Amino acid sequence: MFRRVLLLGLALYAFESRAEGLTPDRLGLIYNRDVPASARIAQYYAIQRHIPPGNLVGLSVSDSPVINRTELSRLRTQVLAVLPSNVQSLLVIWSKPYAVECMSITTAMAAGFQPGFCEPGCADTTRNPLFDNNGWLPADTVGWLPAMLLPSEHEAMARALIDRGIEADGSRPGGTMYLVRSQDAIRNVRAVEYPDTETLISSRLRVRELTTPVDAAPSDIVAYFTGATRVDELDKLGFRPGAVADHLTSAGGVLQGGSQMSALAWLNQGATGSYGAVSEPCNRIAKFPNPAVFMNHYLRGDTLLEAYWKSVEMPGQGLFIGEPLARPYGDPH
Repeated sequence: MFRRVLLLGLALYAFESRAEGLTPDRLGLIYNRDVPASARIAQYYAIQRHIPPGNLVGLSVSDSPVINRTELSRLRTQVLAVLPSNVQSLLVIWSKPYAVECMSITTAMAAGFQPGFCEPGCADTTRNPLFDNNGWLPADTVGWLPAMLLPSEHEAMARALIDRGIEADGSRPGGTMYLVRSQDAIRNVRAVEYPDTETLISSRLRVRELTTPVDAAPSDIVAYFTGATRVDELDKLGFRPGAVADHLTSAGGVLQGGSQMSALAWLNQGATGSYGAVSEPCNRIAKFPNPAVFMNHYLRGDTLLEAYWKSVEMPGQGLFIGEPLARPYGDPH
């Protein structure tokens, strides 16, 4: 019943004109002033994306993959004290920290540390008030600053990622959305959403289902959703600028030293955005991007950050990474 209601709701406004959305002047850039690469990438991004100088905030940040809630509070207090009031979202430019205890750094920076976002573990966690919403003024409407992380450890990769996002703008790529059924029964749970996704999206974009093992790997990917601890076909995949890809698993957001494939691997292969869990979410599909919701908003002209954030019902344990302003289905500049 929920899926039918969701599908109807999406269809009712699939072709409405796009409401006010995320623009460069509404994006704050947060970087680690103690890491030269972080500062350089922030400056590069600001120049390329025409971010106002007042939107850049340099912080002294712990060189640790995971920080505690006290450290987060210090960082958020500094950010909120200096950001212009019109800022609605954040780009965090560093590779670590990527987690605040059991929360992702992107949701923790967005809403502050709250136990309900992650301490229930496998149970329901705090819901996203922005899930499948129209428009984008989260700071004004719910008091959140939804964030995305742009990893800075490999500077060449970060610059290439930024360039891909810019190349994507207004390009309306004619590629394909891939919905991949894996042999991993535990992590293949998103497959229940695939039929509704095809129904909603296929009139606007080619949608194709694949089943692993993927022998003839595609090269026209706009979106690639799967479930596995590791994606065997990864090094054969080709992504269009602005493409997103993620794999439903327990630790895709653990960017360093994890036992599973990191979401970073998607960016290294050429995706422009990805998502992964930083603490055990179990296989609750509400804690991962909903393909139909994501692509519906992306095709309506939302930026990558907007569409990805709107697609996750329970984002407390999930890390959003990529180039937030990529907008392949928006109007060309």
